[in-house]
Parts: sequence; structure tokens; C-alpha cells
Amino acid sequence: MPHDANARANAGLNVAVLVSVGRHPLTAGTRRADQDARAVEMALTLENAAISLLHAGPADPERQQALRGYLGMGLDTLDLLEQSADADVISVLEEEVRHRAPQLILTGSRAEAGEASGALPFLLAEALGWPIVTSLAAVEKVENGTAVMLQALPRGKRRRLRVRLPALATVDASAPPARQSAFGPARRGKFEHQTRPSEVDEPLSGWQFQEARKRPKRLKIVKASSARDRFKAAAAKAEGGGGQTLADVTPEQGAEAIFKLLKEEGVLR
Repeated sequence: MPHDANARANAGLNVAVLVSVGRHPLTAGTRRADQDARAVEMALTLENAAISLLHAGPADPERQQALRGYLGMGLDTLDLLEQSADADVISVLEEEVRHRAPQLILTGSRAEAGEASGALPFLLAEALGWPIVTSLAAVEKVENGTAVMLQALPRGKRRRLRVRLPALATVDASAPPARQSAFGPARRGKFEHQTRPSEVDEPLSGWQFQEARKRPKRLKIVKASSARDRFKAAAAKAEGGGGQTLADVTPEQGAEAIFKLLKEEGVLR
């Protein structure tokens, strides 16, 4: 029996995991988002947890194929709240969460596509009036309406928190990595479609999106102990970088040398 079906048979902790469509950093193809997958992995480690997956967004075939990556982790259904691409999903998620009444909501700290501002968990927690925990590393214990959580801090430090439920928590790279998605369960999993009216995100409609460009290399900063040394370093001539001086050559030879240099520097490919 799949994990969520088994958990529903045994009444226990009700956990909702908000998942999004990720984007591969190299190929830019759609996939499950890494942080959201870590949130699903964390939910799967909770004892007697009834887990439900929620996604609010467009329901095109490419996105559904990416969302099946979460079903391949051992869950049998994913609730898909169909929204337009320019919709503000906060109100839809708030309505669905109030209807389901989970004790704990887990999600990644930020999406891998779209705005990727990381504001959605905070806006949803504010709308619900729930406490929010960021950088969740583990949920150690849940009892008597209280969860003992381990929060990741800078430089590898951890802080133990006692949070009264219901609560919302965000998961990032400090949490354990997600298990591999299995092809068979991913194909057998089902989507529970729910069409909801879309509320247009007015600020987003005026934005312009473009592909990010590769950043230029940083200049080498010369550190010096005195003002005199800093002035000498700034006024010093640049050392030769292996260039050559061309004299008495034909235009064809000069053009060939320039073309070769541009290819070596990566200007031309």
C-alpha cells in the first residue's frame, strides 16, 4: 500500500507538502524542485503521518510530467489546483489549507522558476495566522499539539525549537537529500484535478523576463599593508599575457591572428 494511503488508514499527523515545478540548472528542463523534494522526504520520515501533496499552477502535460517526480517517491496522489500562469496562488492555497486543516505544512524555501522570491511561505503563513520556521533541518518529535524541530543556522550550527501546531516550515539544502524517484510509482500515481478561479497577480503582469547571462570574471584585488603599496599596485603596468606584435604582415595574416586570439579568449565560439 502506498505511504499516504497507509497513513490515512491510521489516523495521525496530517501533513501537507506544497510542491512546485523545478528547473534543471544546466538543461533548463522541467523537473521536481530539489528543496520541495527534500520537504516530501522529511514528511515521509514522520511516523503515522497522513501526507498530501498540493500544487497550484498550470496543468499542462510538461508540468504534470515534472510533478510525477514527487509521486515516484512513494505517494499515490497529488492534488493539482489548476491556475493560470499569471495567477496569485496565495488565496487559493489559503482556502485549500483551511479546508484540509493540516497540522503541519512543509515546502521549499523558494521556487526554481518564475519569481523565485521565496515570499510565498511567509505570505501564506501570514494569511493563515500561523507561525513559520525557516531552514528546517529535521522534525524530531510531534506530541500533544507541539512539534520539536531542528533549525539549521549558519556555519553548521543547529537550534532546537518547540513550535505549537499548526505551523508552516520551509526546507532548504540543510535538510537530508530526497530519495530517487521511481519510474513505476511515478507513472501509476494519479492527479486529483481541481479547477479554481484564478486571481491575476497584477505586479507580475508588468514584469519582463529574460534569460540570465553569465557574470563576468571578478578583478583580482591586490591587498597591501600600506597606502604606498596600494598606490604602486594601482599604478603598475599590466604584465604581458603572452601576446605578440605583428609587423609587416598581410591583411589576411593579421585577420587570422586576431581571429585566433578571439577564439582563445572565448569571445568567439
